[in-house]
Amino acid sequence: MVPLQKYQDKKIAIYGMGITGCSAAKTFQRLKAKVFCWDDNEKIRKKIKNLKFSINKFWLNPESIDAIVISPGIDISKCKIRNYLKKNLNKIITDLDLFFELNKEALIISITGTNGKSTTCKIIEKILKTAKYNVKTVGNIGNPILFSSRPNRKCIFILEASSYQLQYSRLFRSKHAAILNISPDHLERHKNIKNYTRTKSRIFFAQNSSDYSYINLTNKYSKLIKNIFKAKKLKSKLISINKSNCNFLLKKINNKYFKSKGNVENLAFAYAIAKNLKINDKVIVRALNKFRGLPHRQEIILSSSKLLCINDSKATSFDACLQSLSNYNQIYWIVGGLPKHQDYFYLKNVRKKIVKAYIIGKNISFFRKQIGKKIPF
Repeated sequence: MVPLQKYQDKKIAIYGMGITGCSAAKTFQRLKAKVFCWDDNEKIRKKIKNLKFSINKFWLNPESIDAIVISPGIDISKCKIRNYLKKNLNKIITDLDLFFELNKEALIISITGTNGKSTTCKIIEKILKTAKYNVKTVGNIGNPILFSSRPNRKCIFILEASSYQLQYSRLFRSKHAAILNISPDHLERHKNIKNYTRTKSRIFFAQNSSDYSYINLTNKYSKLIKNIFKAKKLKSKLISINKSNCNFLLKKINNKYFKSKGNVENLAFAYAIAKNLKINDKVIVRALNKFRGLPHRQEIILSSSKLLCINDSKATSFDACLQSLSNYNQIYWIVGGLPKHQDYFYLKNVRKKIVKAYIIGKNISFFRKQIGKKIPF
């Protein structure tokens, strides 16, 4: 049942009026709540005036606010109203929480991890659509989740969740939840790998004994996730995924896309979830043979007997890049972009695979220093 009564006439503060904030404001207006909005950016405040939202410094009258929605991009420890938010953590809800409240009767599959989230969501979507299910893929990969939240109990939602979304989530629950892998990322916000891993693990916190939690058995941080699982006394069924679990499936698939190690790992998770949904292997194989991947994610843009060109420009951390490099030999590597916090190039395992590196963009000196004398450039 849609919780119309729960929020009717309640005073809801929205902090941060980007795509997520606007979608939350519209949803609460639909639920007949009294919505007060704020963004620290004056240009954004001027834009949202046209949307007829009440622009209000809600923190100046804190007792009157019943719930606070913060946009995922806001770091509470650094924002302008951090003291107010820290005192009112129990009032904070996220877009994930509201999405769940609106769709409690739907089957939700949620995917997080450092790398491979979007691809895994799309593999699952392809399998479910081939099996004739009504499917919507939402979150980072698709529409903002609250633009897709008209309740639909017959729909299966596949949701890509980021660490930013999970950090302050308290209510969100999914029938199937997966952490694909963990490697250092977003440490400028989470400070260290333990905090980052714990934040990712929040995807399991609201699950119950009828739900499924999937983790990567071969990832070096899986032990940390298991320890969190035990310490929190989580009740869901914990399933350890190993890419060798789908070796037999790879023999049946005729698709070059699944020859890379990273994509096999993504496939292993998708297959485990599909089997728990009782989908037949023949349907799964048919779906996988038709799967073409996503743009800029290990995308094959040219394939001939002499040359294979891969566009992996969505690999925005070196760990993601390393996964792709490990799949090939005789590599001519075009590299550049904006380095992430504490990003470090450990090239030892792929050095012999790379013939030459071509460094482009504004941060040439950073990449030259990282590559050093290890690889010609």
